Amino acid sequence: MGKVAVRVALGVAVVAAVAAAVVVRRRMRKDGKYGKAMEIVKELEEKCGTPIGKLRQVADAMTVEMHAGLASEGGSKLKMLISYVDNLPTGNEEGLFYALDLGGTNFRVLRVQLKHGGIANQEFEEVSIPPNLMTGTSDALFDYIVAELAKFVAQESEDFQVAPGKQRELGFTFSFPVMQSSINSGTLLRWTKGFSIEDTVGQDVVAELTKALKRQGLDMVVTALVNDTVGTLAGGRYFNKDVVAAVILGTGTNAAYVERAQAIPKWHGVLPKSGEMVINMEWGNFRSSHLPLTEYDHALDVESLNPGEQIFEKIISGMYLGEIVRRVLLRMAEEAAFFGEIVPEKLKVPFILRTPHMSAMHHDTSSDLKVVAKNFTDILEIPNTSLKMRKVVVEICNIVATRGARLAAAGILGILKKLGRDAVRDGENQKTVIALDGGLYEHYIEYSKCLENTLDELLGDEVAKSIVMEHANDGSGVGAALLAASHSQYLNYLEVDES
Repeated sequence: MGKVAVRVALGVAVVAAVAAAVVVRRRMRKDGKYGKAMEIVKELEEKCGTPIGKLRQVADAMTVEMHAGLASEGGSKLKMLISYVDNLPTGNEEGLFYALDLGGTNFRVLRVQLKHGGIANQEFEEVSIPPNLMTGTSDALFDYIVAELAKFVAQESEDFQVAPGKQRELGFTFSFPVMQSSINSGTLLRWTKGFSIEDTVGQDVVAELTKALKRQGLDMVVTALVNDTVGTLAGGRYFNKDVVAAVILGTGTNAAYVERAQAIPKWHGVLPKSGEMVINMEWGNFRSSHLPLTEYDHALDVESLNPGEQIFEKIISGMYLGEIVRRVLLRMAEEAAFFGEIVPEKLKVPFILRTPHMSAMHHDTSSDLKVVAKNFTDILEIPNTSLKMRKVVVEICNIVATRGARLAAAGILGILKKLGRDAVRDGENQKTVIALDGGLYEHYIEYSKCLENTLDELLGDEVAKSIVMEHANDGSGVGAALLAASHSQYLNYLEVDES
């Protein structure tokens, strides 16, 4: 071989070796980044861990806090608010009643026609609240709500007209922490779920609504103020006498249950004739050292409108799950270049990835995870994700949802323990029904399935047979109308009329 040929061959070999080295370095760099990303996922999984032992500790802590909250005002992070509902609907209610259900970025107005033993007619409309009204003034928010309620009433047929001389009666579901002083009055303690209207805090929300009703010229009286969870409990009990508690798992989360009046030390009034009182737990504010919190949870809390509050809600409810996933993905993008050398701008936007998006990706059963790819393209503007990357995203959704669902199950166990229904007693054959409502529970199937399986695991086979989880669709709105009926201002009048 000539010298020229040798030089050419050597040159080609050198170029090939350099090219191969570049490929290897790129592959090593890529594999290193992927390895770093997997470390972040593994760390998330460990910190979100909810072994049965930890869940039992959470349940025990929930029961302890329930006792403390019933003993005195301010005795617990759980407000354990007295609802003044001591008589739940029986099925004997009759007449035309309305409900206003305010609990998130949407509200519902409902009309329910009751006949003895059932609901003859039921209609509703759902309205979105403009974001500016969620942080504006009290008058602006309530005027907007009442204007929509007035439109709903104006469109009804003659079949729904009230008798001359009578007012329309309204049950007001207000799903924020309120200190009630009667069945139809209550002072707002604080806003949650993205609302922040300073001049409403410390005010009677029924009085605020009543002023708006007068300003709009709508002749309607609020006969019952209830939390959505209390409404769900009332609606559940109307159809099933074995319902003893209700849990909302939606944008926010809360629980309510029927307590023995004698087991409420902070109750100083005359004991109700029924011997029972519905307690609005405000369990979203539950906090315990046993809760598995991560750096993402701490950062989300610090940056929220209510830092240090609603910790339980911030790790199990619909408003926050998608945001936790976004924060994990952002860290992977920043520290492991998971989506390329440049961090996607949309991934930096808080709450851009909502829990319905997360649910859709978690439920993606296509072989190439098309739903995950579409969500990343449409919402985060991250195209061309690999199947390997999409599988990691699904795993992150699973970790965050599983933690939330299992902790919700532990909370329910805490209630059952307080009621003494966490074990089978000799000679007893009682059935315990928990009414559940909320979009998270209804639509995020992997979440609700995990919750129910976890509760069964915590209770054991024998006890689990006596506990039933029952979906109470739109329980909060219908329940408010039912409570308006059972607390109607015309009840005594009707009783006198019939005698």
